[in-house]
Amino acid sequence: MIDYKQLITIEPGKRGGKPCIRGMRITVNDILGWLASGLTIQDILNDFDELTKNDVYAALSYAADRENKIYQIAV
Repeated sequence: MIDYKQLITIEPGKRGGKPCIRGMRITVNDILGWLASGLTIQDILNDFDELTKNDVYAALSYAADRENKIYQIAV
């Protein structure tokens, strides 16, 4: 799993405080939505030159970690 802690940033004044990629205005949710809609990682990288494959994996790792924590609390 990618260590997302160096790539995911949260700034109160940016995108409503949502987790973003490397201080950009692209959120983890944006990336998850694109993947869920059927875009491949390569499609995303082609559309957004500023993103890297590690950025996409960081978003997935962040989401997986967050889901795991929510699931553990719910049990």
